[in-house]
Amino acid sequence: MQNTPKAEFMDAEHKDNNVTNLDHQLEEMESKKEEESIEVLKRIQPWQRQITLRGLITSAIVGSIYSVIAMKLNLTTGITPNFNVSAALLSYVFIESWTKILAKLGIVSSPFTPQENTMVLTCAVACYSIAVSGGLGSYLLGLDKTTYEQAGVDTPGNNPNTYKNLTIGWITGYQFLVCFIGLFVLIPLRKILVIDYKLTFPTGMATAVLINGFHSRGVKEAK
Repeated sequence: MQNTPKAEFMDAEHKDNNVTNLDHQLEEMESKKEEESIEVLKRIQPWQRQITLRGLITSAIVGSIYSVIAMKLNLTTGITPNFNVSAALLSYVFIESWTKILAKLGIVSSPFTPQENTMVLTCAVACYSIAVSGGLGSYLLGLDKTTYEQAGVDTPGNNPNTYKNLTIGWITGYQFLVCFIGLFVLIPLRKILVIDYKLTFPTGMATAVLINGFHSRGVKEAK
């Protein structure tokens, strides 16, 4: 028997309803996945789990690379750009590659989280910041005996009592002093500028969006 036009219309309508229901189910599944991804982003791990061996090794490698670049730029141009965004990208690539290699070898590793990525970035930036802000490419060179001799021993104003024998122990102690002074200054500045005045710093905001974008994998609420 041939189907009547009414029966054909009902069959087509039934198929449309099935397709619509399937689309709704897919949208609900995608929405649920996005919500789960957002919850992972919002979940803050304890600081003991944020500091990992792979993170320390990666931060040492990335920090060493950028220390060389920063020193080169500081000695040649006197200007050192901000490497926060590129350091976040490089540290993400390093640890993601590390995790995938271990997975292919059948070794299970802990997931790479935004908090760990931020920790690696902070350590890497601290490495090259010490190289620049600690005066290793500027005023500490001016205190060295070699600089005193190259400037000319008989040059007026070049007093032999003005140079310093820069030993490893003295430089290490000086760098610790510089770091701790910066830390104590940073705490009140953070309260005034970030918490009280709620200022948005472009570099920090761009770095945060970049890290969240890496780990959210396309979640709209990554910002």
